Amino acid sequence: MRHRNAPPPGRRPRRVAETVRQVVTTFLQEEARDPRIGFVTVTGVEITHDLQRAVVKFTVHGDEAAREQTFEGLQHAAVAVRRRLGEALSVRVVPEIVFTPDRGREHAARIEELLAELQRPEDEAS
Repeated sequence: MRHRNAPPPGRRPRRVAETVRQVVTTFLQEEARDPRIGFVTVTGVEITHDLQRAVVKFTVHGDEAAREQTFEGLQHAAVAVRRRLGEALSVRVVPEIVFTPDRGREHAARIEELLAELQRPEDEAS
């Protein structure tokens, strides 16, 4: 039986994920000094139901080399981000921070490109 004042299932992970997003965003804007980290946008945070792992999705403006450098810089910054997160959360175990590129825009652009090709008349396509 659930305690009367306990949050409904799923509410706490959402709250922790939002805190992770805020801490990461603030860290990147105000504290990150790694020259490898470019202009990063946090696009989402997925957290496991046991709050042990937070996957931070991000996009980077720039070419592939800039994206790779930023990814390396973010991986290196994960320890510092986790420390800040520990200060912001009141949990027994601070979630592991895992950065992963969000390729959603790239996939959407490729789909649009393929759809445009399908809609062109055959004589233009060749």
